[in-house]
Amino acid sequence: MEDSLPCLAAACDPSALVNFCTDDSISAASTSDVQDRLSALELRVQQQEDEITVLKAALADVLRRLAISEDHVASVRKSAPSKGQPSLREAISMSCITNGSTGSRKTSHSSSVSVARKETLSSAAKSGTEKKKEKPPGQKEKKEESHSNDQSPQTQASPSPQPSSQTLQTHRQTQESKSSAPAKSIKKSLTAEKPHSAWESSDDSRNKLLRVASTSKLISKVAKNADKHKDVIVSQAKMSTREKNSQEGEYIKMFMRGRPITMFIPSDVENYDDIRTELPPEKLKLEWVYGYRGRDCRANVYLLPTGEIVYFIASVVVLFNYEERTQRHYLGHTDCVKCLAVHPDKIRIATGQLAGVDKDGRPLQPHVRVWDSVSLTTLQVIGLGTFERGVGCLDFSKADSGTHLCVIDDSNEHMLTVWDWQRKSKIAEIKTTNEVVLAVEFHPTDANTIITCGKSHIFFWTWSGNSLSRKQGIFGKYEKPKFVQCLAFLGNGDVLTGDSGGIILIWGKTTVESTPGKGPKGVYQISRQIKAHDGSVFTLCQMRNGMLLTGGGKDRKIILWDHDLNPEREIEVPDQYGTIRAVAEGKADQFLVGTSRNFVLRGTFNDGFLVEVQGHTDELWGLASHPFKDLFLTCAQDRQVCMWNSVDHTLEWTRLLDEPGHCADFHPSGAVVAIGTHSGRWFVLDAETRDLVSIHTDGNEQLSVMRYSVDGTLLAVGSHDNFIYLYIVTENGRKYSRYGKCTGHSSYITHLDWSPDNKYIMSNSGDYEILYWDIPSGCKLIRNRSDCKDIDWTTYTCVLGFQVFGVWPEGSDGTDINALVRSHNRKVIAVADDFCKVHLFQYPCSKPKAPSHKYSAHSSHVTNVSFTHSDGHLISTGGKDMSIIQWKLVEKITLPQNDIVIDIGATKVPIPASENAVQSPAPLPQPFNETNQNESVTGSSPVSVESNLEQSAEASEEQSEEQSEGSSLDPTEPGYEEPSNETSEEHSESTVTEEQQDNSPVS
Repeated sequence: MEDSLPCLAAACDPSALVNFCTDDSISAASTSDVQDRLSALELRVQQQEDEITVLKAALADVLRRLAISEDHVASVRKSAPSKGQPSLREAISMSCITNGSTGSRKTSHSSSVSVARKETLSSAAKSGTEKKKEKPPGQKEKKEESHSNDQSPQTQASPSPQPSSQTLQTHRQTQESKSSAPAKSIKKSLTAEKPHSAWESSDDSRNKLLRVASTSKLISKVAKNADKHKDVIVSQAKMSTREKNSQEGEYIKMFMRGRPITMFIPSDVENYDDIRTELPPEKLKLEWVYGYRGRDCRANVYLLPTGEIVYFIASVVVLFNYEERTQRHYLGHTDCVKCLAVHPDKIRIATGQLAGVDKDGRPLQPHVRVWDSVSLTTLQVIGLGTFERGVGCLDFSKADSGTHLCVIDDSNEHMLTVWDWQRKSKIAEIKTTNEVVLAVEFHPTDANTIITCGKSHIFFWTWSGNSLSRKQGIFGKYEKPKFVQCLAFLGNGDVLTGDSGGIILIWGKTTVESTPGKGPKGVYQISRQIKAHDGSVFTLCQMRNGMLLTGGGKDRKIILWDHDLNPEREIEVPDQYGTIRAVAEGKADQFLVGTSRNFVLRGTFNDGFLVEVQGHTDELWGLASHPFKDLFLTCAQDRQVCMWNSVDHTLEWTRLLDEPGHCADFHPSGAVVAIGTHSGRWFVLDAETRDLVSIHTDGNEQLSVMRYSVDGTLLAVGSHDNFIYLYIVTENGRKYSRYGKCTGHSSYITHLDWSPDNKYIMSNSGDYEILYWDIPSGCKLIRNRSDCKDIDWTTYTCVLGFQVFGVWPEGSDGTDINALVRSHNRKVIAVADDFCKVHLFQYPCSKPKAPSHKYSAHSSHVTNVSFTHSDGHLISTGGKDMSIIQWKLVEKITLPQNDIVIDIGATKVPIPASENAVQSPAPLPQPFNETNQNESVTGSSPVSVESNLEQSAEASEEQSEEQSEGSSLDPTEPGYEEPSNETSEEHSESTVTEEQQDNSPVS
């Protein structure tokens, strides 16, 4: 606790606050300066809040230890540490200082423990990665003991997680550490989503700590090491004599943001060093994507000649055949797809994405990908390093059969670029306007004309060679609209625009000499105005027969116009689907509609609309799988609760709650489902009829977890008010009575799990605590946590614990993993992280830096994961991207070299080579709805992970210019990381597949 006081003193130093508040380096002379100043202040406040949270946690830990020690004062005094048995403080200090050695689990007498020799500052300066010398057993000086004890407090408040192999050394020679590779030194930029801890903020803060702290030299040494290393610390140690009074057994310590996390080793683990973590044989294949991005996009739904509807959500472009109920997926993008254009041949497609950031804070550049919709192979990657922020809109040329592509980016100047996309050469570039640009299109017959429109403008661009010249559309006597929303063309070459006033304007090109009032030759002028919709005209669609479809915003009407632009038919989209965002021609007399509430509708003027695609419209967190049916439930901040069928890929039912839902769990009977909200209220719904069964309220803060016991007789509700509320459940989940409340966490509850006998609960909190509760004894906190080390938990969703701590990445700030779930067969763990990835680990995962299969499809933080009841599928939910992705779990069995592996669902059938002598070595074709997913393997080789990340980031930019990013286990993929030795056999097994698929991100 001593270390926390200097940190608190430094954080609350009034002179530091005055200096910050009177800092003249941030000028308030302009709006942008004021915004910068506000951002800096908000960042400082957030950093101080983080520090206070950790200080609170440290205080709670000290109080808990004091309460335990009061009961054993006499015994503690009698059992003071002997020379041959270092104290717990020495163990912690040594584990943080020792750099470069891994010890075996202690199997001999405790007196055989030796102490690491003191390393001087001068020797540390000479060689930061050398192993420390060891003293022979039994030789310990008082000076060393003092050194160790003094450094212990600073260890617990180390500025950030630091890598080292920490264990107490035994008599036998310890194994050389693999952590001698260059340590990670990358600092996240201020633009990252999560701010650093205040302890990592600046050298000034560190200097203040040095002035206040009494052990300044030791702090200085740790601070220097902090600059070199950032990692989750894991140490293995025996219990000290002092702690043995209350807790028995060996344990692992993991440090996260300076806070120690103790995890006791189960009794069935004879030697911790014998534990091996390998890649699981199971893998994931993307099977289905639920949802559509219509809320903030436009003109992004089209029907292809293959009979598939093409649209996008997250970083996936979906090709959906609504008649056969199949999906294929283009998976080349690395972040949110924002716009889409179809080539005149209706086969090739261009999609543009936003800029992103990888897990190390390095930028992912916005770009356009041109790809084949039949084979799903990437044909070209355009604009890496050219576009800023993202790609706003794009279009293929029509007069020259789609040879060229024009793109508007999201920079302040909204740069217009023209590309010969097949040669990947930029032909022309020019600034358009500082106002919003909503659409860009090539003229269908005049190859040298490009038109852009947006906020209060329409520009006609003449393209000649590598130059672009602009002529502004003059509205003259017609009212100038706030927004020109969309463009279309008549057969005679006239331009149609739809605007925010509900007006359609026809722009004709003058061919006469300049006369007063007419303008110069070749200028587009308004020839006609039509009042089309109440509210805005949001989209225009030119049909094959020359007629026109228009979609209105406010009035939600779709109107069919004849060749003379007279209204012929109209239909209104029902209010529950939202306003119109995209309209496209379908088969026969059908048309497709994308809406602002993320629906894709198929309809006719005679028969109305059918829903083909739907999803959530706000951030998505709640997810629960049915205990014995192929159903799962999602809830989001849009207040919608949706029940999905994972076999038919359809929506069973939906219900609107009074408040945003955040968490959910099915009763084991499957009859009801409990849903927690942001206000402390929770609802129980009938799983069949969606009727409301019960409403309860616990506190007034967000509920983060709902968890029924295995027999359904108890319900635990975890809240952001730091409490776990317990209810007795009767009448098959229809009646609830309060049983008690678990009080003891010093931060909000994040995850919890039940024991099979309903007697115990394991819970995690926001300050990285792992606590255990005795429910029959009145929801009491179990002080002796080692008593729970052998409990076989019914579910495993806690992100901290001995069986799962290996899933944490290097340099984690403790919030990088949002959800974790163990499969029902206890073979694998699925993890949802903050970097848009879904991971698959082997279970148990009890070694740091464990290898995993890693999958990309989301473009936002992955908020939740859940296995279906049969473990056949994994469901993952995206946060801001509002997507739900269903992955198929496929197990690959390693067979003799002369056998071939066939994937049949989750089973494999070996075929002897003798029966296949005449067959080619190409892999068997896969169903349409299975993906050869963009997958990378995180190995556990001695090479540091950060170096792999650097290599993969460099490969991302180089390779994406030449190849697609979606082929399975392609070493040239941007997201690929070289697998460890233990996976080389598996990697070589897939070589034929890679060559056969031609690097295609086909799904």
